[in-house]
Amino acid sequence: MSADQITVHGAAGVHTVRVVLPAHLRVLAGVSGEVPVTVEGVVSTRSVLNALEADHPQLAGTIRDRRTQQRRAFVRFFACERDLSHDEPDSALPAAVARGTEPFLVIGAMAGG
Repeated sequence: MSADQITVHGAAGVHTVRVVLPAHLRVLAGVSGEVPVTVEGVVSTRSVLNALEADHPQLAGTIRDRRTQQRRAFVRFFACERDLSHDEPDSALPAAVARGTEPFLVIGAMAGG
């Protein structure tokens, strides 16, 4: 299936999703630049993070709690200029992410003054 054939973000199939990590997580994972992950079925925050942690087990527990699977404080998720941090983890991500034309971004939030 080509990227052009994937027209809906909830489409079944195999998708290559581009993930952008903050610098410290890229170092921990031993990667540079974007990290491609393969997601089968619906492309959601949960499915992307599951694939990322399966490929890079050293990231388990850094983005979300190992036990509860809840997003860690000071971590945010973005795609297509939208903050997805408070969306349900099983909600389908934008179609452009599933097609691989837009990345899924994991951002370390800033705090303080």
